[in-house]
Amino acid sequence: MEHPLPPVFQEWFDARGWSIHPHQQAMLERAAAPALLLVAPTGGGKTLAGFLPTLAELSDGGHEGLHTLYVSPLKALAADIKRNLSTPVSEMGLPIRIEDRTGDTSATRKKRQRADPPHILLTTPESLALLTSYEDAPRMFAGLSRVVLDEIHALAESKRGDQLMLSLARLSQIAPGLRRVGLSATVDDPQAIGRLMARHPDPVEILHADPGPAPDIAMLHTEAPPPWAGGGARYAIQAVLEEVRRHRTTLIFHNTRAQAEIFFHHLWLANEEGLPIGIHHGSLSREQRERVEAAMVAGELRAIVCTGSLDLGIDWGDVDLVIQVGAPKNVKRLVQRIGRANHRYNAPSKAMLVPANRFEIVECQAALDAVREHDLDGAPRGRGPRDVLCQHILIAACAGPFSADALYDEMTTAGAYADLSRSEFDACLEFCATGGYALRAYDRWQRLQHRPDGLWQLRDPRSTQRIRMNIGTIQDTDTLKVRLRGRGGRPLGEVEEAFAASLTPGDTFLIGGRIVRYEGLREMTVEVSQNAAQKPKVAVFGGTKFASSMRLMDRILAMFRQGDWPDLPEHTREWLHLQRDVSRLPERDRLLVESFPHDGKAHSCIYGFAGRNAQQTLGLLLTRRMEDQGLQPLGFVATDYATLIWGLEPLQDPAPLFARDTLLDGLETWLAGNAVMKRTFRASATIAGLIERNTPSARKSGRQATFSSDILYDTLLKYDPDHLLMQITREEAMRGLVDFGRIEEMIDRVGDRIDHVRLDRITPLAAPLLLEVGKVPVAGAGQERLVAEEAARLMKEAGLEI
Repeated sequence: MEHPLPPVFQEWFDARGWSIHPHQQAMLERAAAPALLLVAPTGGGKTLAGFLPTLAELSDGGHEGLHTLYVSPLKALAADIKRNLSTPVSEMGLPIRIEDRTGDTSATRKKRQRADPPHILLTTPESLALLTSYEDAPRMFAGLSRVVLDEIHALAESKRGDQLMLSLARLSQIAPGLRRVGLSATVDDPQAIGRLMARHPDPVEILHADPGPAPDIAMLHTEAPPPWAGGGARYAIQAVLEEVRRHRTTLIFHNTRAQAEIFFHHLWLANEEGLPIGIHHGSLSREQRERVEAAMVAGELRAIVCTGSLDLGIDWGDVDLVIQVGAPKNVKRLVQRIGRANHRYNAPSKAMLVPANRFEIVECQAALDAVREHDLDGAPRGRGPRDVLCQHILIAACAGPFSADALYDEMTTAGAYADLSRSEFDACLEFCATGGYALRAYDRWQRLQHRPDGLWQLRDPRSTQRIRMNIGTIQDTDTLKVRLRGRGGRPLGEVEEAFAASLTPGDTFLIGGRIVRYEGLREMTVEVSQNAAQKPKVAVFGGTKFASSMRLMDRILAMFRQGDWPDLPEHTREWLHLQRDVSRLPERDRLLVESFPHDGKAHSCIYGFAGRNAQQTLGLLLTRRMEDQGLQPLGFVATDYATLIWGLEPLQDPAPLFARDTLLDGLETWLAGNAVMKRTFRASATIAGLIERNTPSARKSGRQATFSSDILYDTLLKYDPDHLLMQITREEAMRGLVDFGRIEEMIDRVGDRIDHVRLDRITPLAAPLLLEVGKVPVAGAGQERLVAEEAARLMKEAGLEI
């Protein structure tokens, strides 16, 4: 049966010459469904579709208190939705109060919202978890009817999503009729997302909107070919600037903050016309980000160099072109970014890809094909992590005494925790109560007590403040504020603590697109002065490095099976043909290992196509095995597709190196005392509540937190190696930083099909690895020329004239 729009809504649509989209009408008709997932293209009116049932239900003014909760991955997105929703509500004169609540909301307003909640509250997973920790949560959420989960794909890929679903399990206990709505433009497996967001075992209904026209997407043509290695794409500056001139507003996406800073710097130097161009990323000061955002909305910028900080559904002005610099590494991320251009229903998005180096041409072509075929990549999240579970138990304790049986039953309604065993839950509860066997003697970790009536409660009610101050799963890299030196020096942003520690007075570096001079460290703040240098001495701070998705890697390997590659530039086709002639091209179900001499060293290149983290781990494990075999390895370098190892003795037979049990044993030995494990332990221990980053007196510095977590790790490793936090650390390390699961998948896929090709010279596909950072010791003004000369020499050795 069709559900017509209320008259006031229909009049509002008619006044604008609009008509309701089919998927928006479908959301109205299915408004009573317990769980509903809408997959609709960017610009397709997802947000209005998600809120139409709420606005219709509230339009008669009969509801008191909180009706709908909207949860977003970004504070800025919540603020944007508030702005966009307020317009129709105001123009239709609806009696609906809309407010947002994030980390930026004042304490006074937060307190008022709990006492007198609005009809619609827009928030983030962390703020929602905090709200459920208060004793008055049952009163605040008693009338809650619907929760809207925006950009659900982004939340589902991290621990923030796990925390959110546990919070929703709590809300469903308070408001049993709560309906859940998920919204996304980029879902690779709708059923999996549905199982995650629905209350287990409730079913989920999935609606697919018309995907609209295919995006206009291509690789950017440049006069000069990309270099053989590197990630900056400086060669394309002039071509990118020309596209900026031809369009109204261009978003120029980068995969890391470091690359964004360097590219912006060179783009600005080449911008002789003085076109208004900004930069936006998460390490910049809030004031600078807000200035750029305001200028974007006002249409005052022709281009914005940015990172993932602008990935999600915020509608930024009149963007008509998206440029992705560097291989996208992930098709879903690329689709999300493409959707920022021509953010209108049935308007094709326009995007261009700029490969940073020669191999990325192949990866970009694979990504283009995947987008055109609507083949999104994704990996299953697996079981819900137990460090998040521990934090949720402490949050529940803040709200008042609880029954372990009831809390266990509640938690297992969250999809990721549906198969949580009672013994696993009890282990987490015991950890929260005592800290575990090795730590139970310390009073600071005695946090819960079991009452005579069978309920659990906080041992000291005053600990609620400390627990609430540490709610959340986002683990920031330890950063220090950067300010201009002098009284009232303006904040510029943040840099990693490790980067700051590497600086000496006089060093210059990039932040916010400007070159600054490091003057010193004062009270945990990096003081800098403005500098007129044309080139920074130290490029930039680090930033996240993404690993390419396995689906993208598989597509590249499938491309290698082709006889020719008519879609690739001639220089890249020639390169791949020569590799096939000289050696062979890697295959999905076989492992190619090349061995050759170079510069007096024995080199071996392993083409695992397992992603950067896994290839890095593979290098660490294989060099240990090679050391045991007397091959005297000296070093290695890893990319998304290969690991190149050099040493004093040539590799005769690679097969024994890849025995699964041998690699696993080597990993366990290597991990036990490794910094990767300590870093992983610190993150999990912070989430689980063993380590506090924030205290009522002051925030711990990264160095303090690292010191205390290192002591705890060493203590548990020695006296209680099977402690819950040590178990969690091993699980997290295996699937996170070291990505051993991808190595196992590779070994299972290839079996004993290992092709060892021995050659008398370097191969075309291996040569670019020798140009990776740290392998070519050149610096200074002539750096690019020297790298180019080294590339020419290597390619000539490989048989390719460039």
